[in-house]
Amino acid sequence: MSEENTTTPPADQNVQLIVDDRDLRTTYTNGYFINQTAEEVVVDFGFNMPRPAQNGQPQVLFKLTDRVVLSYPNAKRLAGSLLQLIKRYEQQFGEIPTQPGARR
Repeated sequence: MSEENTTTPPADQNVQLIVDDRDLRTTYTNGYFINQTAEEVVVDFGFNMPRPAQNGQPQVLFKLTDRVVLSYPNAKRLAGSLLQLIKRYEQQFGEIPTQPGARR
């Protein structure tokens, strides 16, 4: 059995990060579901599409398109990064409404 090298460079050593974006794809989302296990956070992304009423009942189709699975430490780092990003945006442009249909 081979051993995997899991050592990390010392904190004071500079490391060049090389990003491979050849398989990167862009997806639009206007909705999400969040689920969890004891070890992971699972985020399903998709978009809401209004549909014609059936029997007088309005319908919305939620089409799932992507799933991201994160460890809890990674999810916490992502949440912190998003909070900082939104704070800077709101300082520049004003508060972002969270209610559907609300405008700034």
